Amino acid sequence: MTNFWQLIFSALPRWEWLALAWYFFCWIGYARFAKRRSTVQPSLLAEGNRERRLWMIQSTRRDVRVIDAIIVQNLSTSPSFFASTTLLIVGGLLALLGSSEQTSALVSELPFAVRTSRLVLDLKLLLLTGVFVYAFFRFTWSLRQYSLGALLVAAAPDYKEFEQLGEADRARFADRAGGVMGLAAESHNDGLRAYYFAFAAAAWLVSPIFFAIGSAGVVWVLFMREFHSEALALMRR
Repeated sequence: MTNFWQLIFSALPRWEWLALAWYFFCWIGYARFAKRRSTVQPSLLAEGNRERRLWMIQSTRRDVRVIDAIIVQNLSTSPSFFASTTLLIVGGLLALLGSSEQTSALVSELPFAVRTSRLVLDLKLLLLTGVFVYAFFRFTWSLRQYSLGALLVAAAPDYKEFEQLGEADRARFADRAGGVMGLAAESHNDGLRAYYFAFAAAAWLVSPIFFAIGSAGVVWVLFMREFHSEALALMRR
């Protein structure tokens, strides 16, 4: 086992390890930054969660909640689609790992590509595979949370009972159901973020410089979309 790890660490030059560390720093660091920043400056996800709570409030005033069930079903189709697509991508990456010789020859023909050994190429493909496996788990968890949200909406008391119980019970239900819907949206957002960072990881196949630049570029794109996008400005009006 010691020889294995020595082989792994010696396979990559120092700048490759630095680029890999920068990649995880960008991903994990931005995820934590975005979560803290949203408490000071509302993000696209935070504004969406506010609207989800208002949606749950409105559902308590409807006699027939068919429209709410349709909306939940439509929301769950997106993580379902991405989960199935991610499985296909993981299968393709595993197939590439099984034919690393042909893959190495193909990658070496890319413009500006740095020639690497089969072991290094396998490590890069393993990183990509790990990113999409993580995305698959987040998408499937989002799908599960949407199903729980649908159960909460279906189990909600009749609107006449809410009129008798008062606004406090109405708000309590909105906090529960809207909170579950928000968690589902957050899990879906994590999966989409993994897709963004998968593009940065794919740049590692070319060179560590592109890898580092791609990681920083993904952080910039995510920050602008989550905190300074036109969609956010319209939602905050």
